[in-house]
Amino acid sequence: MSNHYEDRKRTLSERRYRWVDRASKLLGVVLIGAGLHVGGATAIGLTFAALGVVSGLLTVFIDQQ
Repeated sequence: MSNHYEDRKRTLSERRYRWVDRASKLLGVVLIGAGLHVGGATAIGLTFAALGVVSGLLTVFIDQQ
């Protein structure tokens, strides 16, 4: 019996994973900064911050080869 999670797992080469990881973390920091600039207590600011956190954690779900 095959594991459906293993069939859908995303893998990247080590070099590509490193660049995707850096880019997603940088995008996350930029989005969190934009949220703070707009206003950390506003709905738009919280949305930007939440998107920044999601972007920063993007590579947690990607495996490197």
